[in-house]
Amino acid sequence: MAVVTDLEDDFDAGFEAQDEFADPQADEAPLPGEESDGDPFADLAEIAETPPPVVEADTGGGGHYGVPRIAIHVFCQNPSTADAVEGAARDRRLSRATVQVKPAGLAGAVEYYQDQPTPALVMVESDDPSEVLLGLLDQLADVCDPGTKVVVIGATNDIGLYRDLMRRGVSEYLTGPVQPLQLINAITALYSDPSSPFTGRQVAFVGAKGGVGASTIAHNFAYVLAERMQSNAVLVDFDLAFGTAGLDFNQDPVESVANALTQPDRLDPMLLERMMAKCGERLSLLAAPSTLDDDYDMPAAAFEEVAGKVKAVAPFIVLDVPHLWSAWIRRVLLTSDEVVLVATPDLASLRNAKNLVDMLRQNRPNDAPPRLVLNQTGVAGRPEIPVKDFGEALDLAPALVLPIDPKMFGKAANNGQMIHEVGPATKIAEGLDHLAQLISRREVVQVQRRGGLASLFKFK
Repeated sequence: MAVVTDLEDDFDAGFEAQDEFADPQADEAPLPGEESDGDPFADLAEIAETPPPVVEADTGGGGHYGVPRIAIHVFCQNPSTADAVEGAARDRRLSRATVQVKPAGLAGAVEYYQDQPTPALVMVESDDPSEVLLGLLDQLADVCDPGTKVVVIGATNDIGLYRDLMRRGVSEYLTGPVQPLQLINAITALYSDPSSPFTGRQVAFVGAKGGVGASTIAHNFAYVLAERMQSNAVLVDFDLAFGTAGLDFNQDPVESVANALTQPDRLDPMLLERMMAKCGERLSLLAAPSTLDDDYDMPAAAFEEVAGKVKAVAPFIVLDVPHLWSAWIRRVLLTSDEVVLVATPDLASLRNAKNLVDMLRQNRPNDAPPRLVLNQTGVAGRPEIPVKDFGEALDLAPALVLPIDPKMFGKAANNGQMIHEVGPATKIAEGLDHLAQLISRREVVQVQRRGGLASLFKFK
């Protein structure tokens, strides 16, 4: 967890990585520290000494298309395997697939497909000896339709058996007992196409209530990715009626994200390029409309399709999600690679944040929980829920705590600038760097700028 206050001397930005589909419980370490003794930043300073929890590994920074719209039949022998399949089926990467769990294992699959067509993917479990397993697979091959992929879950970790299975055309062999993440990895690997377009990492920012600063942090996060991490990024302002990304970047583009949402099937890289405003060498913006001329009643599928098209043109896509609740917002949050939840230390924020965290945990069982940012802390004379108590109520350690600084944020907003432009040496700017490092798994790039006579010469 990172804490940014004027009282802090050190800023802990340590972060370690682990597997892409990490155990979501790994990000839920309990918050250390004692109750505050009257100093409003006492809890913050103590928590800041604890290294942030391990969450995910670097897999290249890209996101995931997931599995296409296919049918998957899984024939299980063991209840634990059926439970693992049910857990995998609820994952966002398998959300478009239809998964059916059937009993009786490999022998049951052979009998079932005697008079039934086979789906795109058949997964069969067998605890039988190798000779019996191979014999049943030969029988399954006789009833499988062309193009069906077969994954075998067995009890023997034997390279000889593995080679025999591969020679028979089996797509993958897994040794039980299997876990949901193992199944997800295996299935997505079967349908990953090395020649398919790159897909960027989708990061969605949402506020626990209106006015908590989620949009401001999202915009500054996108700026840090582009200017500090030197990574191409696209900021998409989905607050169609009242989005402020155009104002914050001092842009007034002719096209807006509403134009993209009305024709998502026509979007291609060239059309997207014309619609996006350039906010620098590496940052592009799909701004919200600057008028209320339309009702902006877009179908839910359009938002996901636009986000998917944008993910093909940049390593990172940052979504500014408005504080509303609808089918498309729920879908955007559930399908994002990362969700950043911004809240203020008050009761309404806590209640709404808990509802959002619980919903995301329930529907994203194989993902780490959202990143929590506590914003606008330390308001003079305002009773606040202590950071420690706020985190314990959510069972979620904040990734970043930012103090109130109306002067700096107001100056940036009124000038159409980012925090790093008006206060590059401040703790808040350092905190935004830290958040970007946690999510992007990249470091700040020190850009060498030449001045004076050196700029007159070219160096190889």
